[in-house]
Amino acid sequence: MQIRRIKINNFRGIKQADLLLPPHAVLIGDNNTGKSTVLEAIDLVLGPDRLSRRPPIDEHDFFEGKYMPRRNEDADPSEDNTNVGEEQTGDGIDEIEPAPQIEIEVTVIGLSEKQRAKFGDYAEWWDQTTDLFYADADPAGVDATSIVQALRVSFVGRYDSDDDDFEGKTYFTRTLSESDSPDEFRRRDKQVCGFLYLRSLRTGRRALSLERGSLLDIILRLKEVRPQMWETTLAKLASFTVASESELGISGILESINTALQKYVPKEWGVQPHLKVSNLTREHLRKVITAFIATGDGDHAAPFYLQGTGTINMLVLAMLSQIAEDKQNVIFAMEEPETAIPPYAQKRIVHEIRNLASQAIFASHSPYVLEEFTIDETVALSRSSDGRLERSTIVLPKSVKLKRYRQEFRIRFCEGLLARRILVAEGATEAGALPAVARRLSELSPQSYVSLEALGICTVDAGSQANIADLAELYGKLGKRVFAVCDKQTDENKATIEAQVESLFMHDEAGFENLVLKNTPTAALERFASLVEWPQHILDKYPDPTAQLQEAFRAYFGWSKGNWTIADFLTQCAEDEIPEWIRSTCAFLKNVCDTSAVQADGQGAPKAVPPEETGDDVDAE
Repeated sequence: MQIRRIKINNFRGIKQADLLLPPHAVLIGDNNTGKSTVLEAIDLVLGPDRLSRRPPIDEHDFFEGKYMPRRNEDADPSEDNTNVGEEQTGDGIDEIEPAPQIEIEVTVIGLSEKQRAKFGDYAEWWDQTTDLFYADADPAGVDATSIVQALRVSFVGRYDSDDDDFEGKTYFTRTLSESDSPDEFRRRDKQVCGFLYLRSLRTGRRALSLERGSLLDIILRLKEVRPQMWETTLAKLASFTVASESELGISGILESINTALQKYVPKEWGVQPHLKVSNLTREHLRKVITAFIATGDGDHAAPFYLQGTGTINMLVLAMLSQIAEDKQNVIFAMEEPETAIPPYAQKRIVHEIRNLASQAIFASHSPYVLEEFTIDETVALSRSSDGRLERSTIVLPKSVKLKRYRQEFRIRFCEGLLARRILVAEGATEAGALPAVARRLSELSPQSYVSLEALGICTVDAGSQANIADLAELYGKLGKRVFAVCDKQTDENKATIEAQVESLFMHDEAGFENLVLKNTPTAALERFASLVEWPQHILDKYPDPTAQLQEAFRAYFGWSKGNWTIADFLTQCAEDEIPEWIRSTCAFLKNVCDTSAVQADGQGAPKAVPPEETGDDVDAE
């Protein structure tokens, strides 16, 4: 069984989405893009325990928190509402739009024989070549190998003004249009589907408890084990009184309370207060019973959820293997499997779950997790300001072969895929120096500058000027804001890069080192010279580096290229010692990316102007 398509309307931060999912998928994107919302949406439709919460949704589950019908008192006064055609309500207010509903539709393919037998009356046919439902009038067409049986299930959530409460139910989607009384997709139906959503912050704590929906509870249900322990346990607890010994002092206080109580009320109202260890109900026992695990070499045991986070996560993996072995056809959705797990264990978890599940869906920020998925299995998500979530396909540019993409994934591609804004730097020097100097400037003058990290900008080393345009194109097609920084280019190269980026920062020097040396005061160079451990081959050529600062540092920066020495130099400079071109670039990025920079009139920050293509020539002599 596999989820092939999910449609989402008006759920949390997503106004509209229509996503196709591969057999295994990893959802990637910057924080607050909508990855968790997609998994939560699937859980509303297929999760067997999600709707047991009352109410199943609340105000914050609606897009922008809007769940009431729009009336003409909410409309723009300039709009003409006279032809809306709605009857006036008793208070004289027309309802011009119905109340927003949360609508989530999931299409499932790859049904097992048991699922086809159970859901046959609601099944439809899915064409895997077009990724559309088969709609031809010819029934024989479903015999094609590309046509498979599919099941559509929908969640509909809304605000019920009569009950002044929220409600949500799941239905077989076909019946929503075919009947005035659609057939519900109930809890037992969902159990047949076998969808498990593992939230990183909550799954571990409940895994070995007997709470409804915990992993242990699921395993017991799958194995059809019904623990016959409740009555015996409750009887034993009922016979045990806590702290009844008089020397402890508690029983004496309770007796004095009982004596005082008898002065005011008859015996039938209540007497003899005493302490018990539980509420003595099955439901309370489900919440308080938990497994203990011995740690270290001794016999001391502690609750399993107090073990190390990594140990808990591996325990969860072991329990998932039990569920998969019993159910055979299960979908696992998991948030951030990398939490508190070393890289090798992250890869092990992903590999095992992929093997165990008919479909595995992850949301992750870890390069080690992402490496386990092919480009086709990597679902890059982006969300527009109006709440439209889209999936972008990763298309490698001509200069990036698949082999190189895999080899350099951790150092060059992964961080960019996970970010919302990208600064493509020509080489390692710029990629290391610009984030460092932006942090330095933000510390020196926080009103004028913000660090690139705080702006959500990821700096990517292109490796050379020849790769800038291609990398910018790669990230631009994924819906990201892309900037680039480079040395002086030919007019042709400049035009090629500018076609792929939002803004190009190009200085007028042949090398970032030259830009820094020509535009930094002598005092800053002399100060740094006293901090540098000069290599012998440079001392042989320049016995007294301070006498020939420009030449000595040019040799030093060239020898240590890529070792962050330019970054080290710039981060010990005062604000006015940092080249003007670099300061202008950092200020420009703050103006165009800092969403908190809003003017009092609400129109946003003024449009920034990119720095000139040359720095101010500061006399370094």
